[in-house]
Amino acid sequence: MNVPKEAVIRMYAAREEIYPREIKGRYASLRWACVWLTQLLFYGLPWIELHGRQAVLFDLASRKFYLFGLVLWPQDFIYLAALLILCAYGLFLVTAVAGRVWCGFACPQTVYTEIFLWIERKFEGARSARIRLDRLPWTVEKIARKGGKHAAWGLVALWTGFTFVGYFTPVRSLGGGIASFGLGPWETFWVLFYALATYGNAGWLREQVCKYMCPYARFQSAMFDKDTLIVTYDTKRGEPRSPRMGSSGAGDCIDCSMCVQVCPTGIDIRKGLQYECIGCAACVDACNSVMDKINRPRGLIRYATENAITDKLLPAQVRQRVLRPRVMIYTTVLAILGIAMVASLALRNPLKLDVIRDRGSMGREVEDGMIENVYRLQLMNTTEEPQRLRITVDGIASIRVVDEDVVEIAAASTRAFPVRVRIAGGDGKPGSNRIAFTLASEQSVALQVTEEAAFIVPK
Repeated sequence: MNVPKEAVIRMYAAREEIYPREIKGRYASLRWACVWLTQLLFYGLPWIELHGRQAVLFDLASRKFYLFGLVLWPQDFIYLAALLILCAYGLFLVTAVAGRVWCGFACPQTVYTEIFLWIERKFEGARSARIRLDRLPWTVEKIARKGGKHAAWGLVALWTGFTFVGYFTPVRSLGGGIASFGLGPWETFWVLFYALATYGNAGWLREQVCKYMCPYARFQSAMFDKDTLIVTYDTKRGEPRSPRMGSSGAGDCIDCSMCVQVCPTGIDIRKGLQYECIGCAACVDACNSVMDKINRPRGLIRYATENAITDKLLPAQVRQRVLRPRVMIYTTVLAILGIAMVASLALRNPLKLDVIRDRGSMGREVEDGMIENVYRLQLMNTTEEPQRLRITVDGIASIRVVDEDVVEIAAASTRAFPVRVRIAGGDGKPGSNRIAFTLASEQSVALQVTEEAAFIVPK
C-alpha cells in the first residue's frame, strides 16, 4: 500500500525580490524635488534658532511646544487635535482629486526608499548588475559592495534617528551628549529605535510597508471615483500587444515590460488599477521614453481618470470635472477648519491665570477691622518675552491687594505667588462674594487676563 508523502502547505508566499530600474523623466525629477524639499525641511528645521532657542521644539520634559515663536502648552492640546484633523481632510481632498499622489511623491516611506535605492545603485550598479550580484557566490568584492551599502544605509538611518530625537530634545545639547558619550538612556533608545525603523523600512521591507502594513492602501479606494486622477494604461490604444512594431492590427504596447521593471512595488499597471500602486508615475516616464524611441505618441500610460479613458475626454474636460460635490465638501470643511484654527491662534490670550483661594486660611478679621483672604495665583506667560504685570482686583468697593501689586515673569514660563486681599469691615455681604483678579502687562496695553474668584466674609 502506497502512503502519500506529507504535503507542506504554505499559507504565505515567499517574497520575490524587486529590483526597480532607474528611470529619468518629468515625474522622476518631481519625485527627487520632493525628496530634496522634504529632507531639507526635516534635517534643517531643528538647527534654526529663534529668540535664543530652537525654533521648532517639542520639549516634553518641560511640557512646552515651540513653533516659530508660538509657545503651546498641554492646555493647548486642542490645537494638535485640530492639526491632525486638518491633515486628514487634506489627505482626503488630495486623494479625491489626484489619487495616491502623496504616497508616490511625499510619503516618508517613499522618500527614504528612494534615497536608499540611490545608495544601492552607487554601490551595486544598475538593475541588471544588482540581479547578477545577488546570484553570485560570496566573494571579497561582493562583501565589499554589500558592506559599503549597508554602512551607508546605517549612517543615513542614524542621522535620521538623531534628527528625529532633535525635535524633542534640543538638537545642540543632543549632539553634545553624543560627542561626550553622555547621552541619556531615553535619547539613546529613541535614536537607535528610529534609526532601526528607517533602516528596516527603507532598506529591507520597502514595498511590503506599502502593500501590507500601511492602512491607507486598504481604504484609499473608498475616496476614489471615476473622475479621480490615477495612473492608467490606455487599453484601447495599447492592445493587442505585439513586440513587432507596426504589425497589422497591433496596438502601441510592444510588451517591453519597462513599466514593470521600474515599478517600486513590482506590479503590472497594464492589468488595471491595483491597491499596490502608489501613484509614483515611474511607469509613465518609462513608457513615454519607449514611445519616443518607436515614434509613437506619449501617454499610453498616463495620469488620467476612468471617465477620461472610457469617454476620451480632453484635458480641459477633465479639469472641469475636478470641482465635483465630493471635492467641494472636502475643500469647504478644510477651509472652515483652517480658518477657525488660524483665528483661534491669532485671538488666543498668551497670558493664563488660575486663582486658588487658600483653604487653610478662610476669611478672617485683621487689624483695623479689615477682612482678609489669601489666594495663590498661578500665572502662565506663553509669549517669548518677559512680562511685568500689574495686579488689580475689583468686585467690592474697598477691595485692594495688600502686598506688592507688580509681578515679573520670565518668557515662556509659569510662576505661582501668594496674594493677600483685604476689604473694609462692613463691605461685602456675609458669605461668598464674587471678585475678579486682573493682570495687565505694563509693556502692552492689550495684553491682560482676568479670572474670577470668591471672597469670603465671615458671618
